Amino acid sequence: MKLRMHARWRILAAGAVTCAAALVPAAALASPGAPVGATHAGTPACPTSELDVWLNTQGNGAAGTNYYQLEFTNLSGSSCMLFGYPGVSAVSLTGTQIGNAAFRDQSFKPHVVTLANGATATAMVGITQVSIFPKAQCKPVTAAGLRVYPPGQTASRIVPFPFGACSKTGTDYLRIMTVR
Repeated sequence: MKLRMHARWRILAAGAVTCAAALVPAAALASPGAPVGATHAGTPACPTSELDVWLNTQGNGAAGTNYYQLEFTNLSGSSCMLFGYPGVSAVSLTGTQIGNAAFRDQSFKPHVVTLANGATATAMVGITQVSIFPKAQCKPVTAAGLRVYPPGQTASRIVPFPFGACSKTGTDYLRIMTVR
């Protein structure tokens, strides 16, 4: 079973790369910064309190997974930067985590994204249709939304978005890609 699931995730990852390439806007307001370890001219990290975090619900499906753009808009009044993977998990109406947190899809190498005030960066989030899992393995429920931690931050935002989730831990049904 594990071997089949590993092969399935490889197929899903290939679909994710295709979808991500199709969803990235050509003239994005966010511009890639210098590689890790380079000087960033004093540009601070984007704190959660100064970001509007939302989900573009115009998703694309591939091999049983729907991909959505998780959006991070800088409302700080000055430039800030994001680097790496957001933390993402499904939550109930009370904010309790449902099942496993999203695993990091390493299809793309992380890089620094510098956001001017008002600019938006994105990270693709994949939500696998829970109907593909055996009910006993998944224990399907409806999530009320996503808890999102911007990269490098310890404060989160809740993004309302009902979807099918696996309440049993051990089933990877959420994936997150690096901020772009």
